Amino acid sequence: MMCIDKNNILEIHDLSVSFMQYENSRSTRKTELPVISRLSVAVGPGEIVAVVGSSGSGKSLLAHAILDMLPYNAKIRGEMYFRGEALTAEKIHELRGTRIAFVPQSTTYLDPLMTVGEQVSGTRKDRERIKKQRSLFRRYGLGPEVDRKYPFECSGGMTRRVLLTSALMGNPELIVADEPTPGMDLALAKRSMEDFRKFADEGNGVLLITHDIELALEVADKIAVFYAGTTVEEAMVSDFRSEETLRHPYTKALWRALPQNGFQPLPGSQPYVKDMPKGCPFGPRCEFFGEDCRGEIPQVQLGNGTVRCVIKSRSDLRP
Repeated sequence: MMCIDKNNILEIHDLSVSFMQYENSRSTRKTELPVISRLSVAVGPGEIVAVVGSSGSGKSLLAHAILDMLPYNAKIRGEMYFRGEALTAEKIHELRGTRIAFVPQSTTYLDPLMTVGEQVSGTRKDRERIKKQRSLFRRYGLGPEVDRKYPFECSGGMTRRVLLTSALMGNPELIVADEPTPGMDLALAKRSMEDFRKFADEGNGVLLITHDIELALEVADKIAVFYAGTTVEEAMVSDFRSEETLRHPYTKALWRALPQNGFQPLPGSQPYVKDMPKGCPFGPRCEFFGEDCRGEIPQVQLGNGTVRCVIKSRSDLRP
């Protein structure tokens, strides 16, 4: 029986997401397209867990699944818990915008018919909220004139900063941030990471979805590595100091691809969901691939992290 850690703010076990769609434009037959498979991740109090991986690995879909924002043709399996309580659709709607805040990747989440100042502070003339909103705007280089602007009058970078301040306005326990920094200059991006760090240090949690591994390594506590719709490794940030302390071949390849580690590219590409290989999705690109990798790949505890890989010993994956 699965053990739920009630101390965790967010806990996800074996999450799978698929979409029902017609086989082609002329067909009336539907097929199920799996996009996330058996994904697991947890965020504890005081933690920033960064979800990293290449485009198309399922990172944003994870955020939308947590917040029940997937389209009507999505099918979700697995279990999600908030503070030990099952995250049903009804529970998510109760928590969203109050105890769970969302920083979306798309800037279209803002209401085009309301000024950004009203959207962040609210339409009620609450002096304390307005004061807090303007303080956050100043922190992110948004002057008082931005209060009266509509979203279409703001640049992409400005809009992302508005979305970030909106999440920081309330008193949530968990922030789910989906690529919050594109369009920001490096100084502002680092400032947003500092605010997430401060938020977590107050006993809250952050699930940070990002492609910027270097930025994530500066503030996160744990890194969850996604590949082709599943978690292949969950590691402490300290494990990224050396390739030797990482577990999965894909994580090691990401480490080698960092500029300070030689900027070594990994041959091949992530498989498209319709062309997923049997067993390990990383198999076609893995130098350690063997027959036992074609079967079921469990996620196992290894040291102070987890890995979804067939491993006989830590030395099996050393260069």
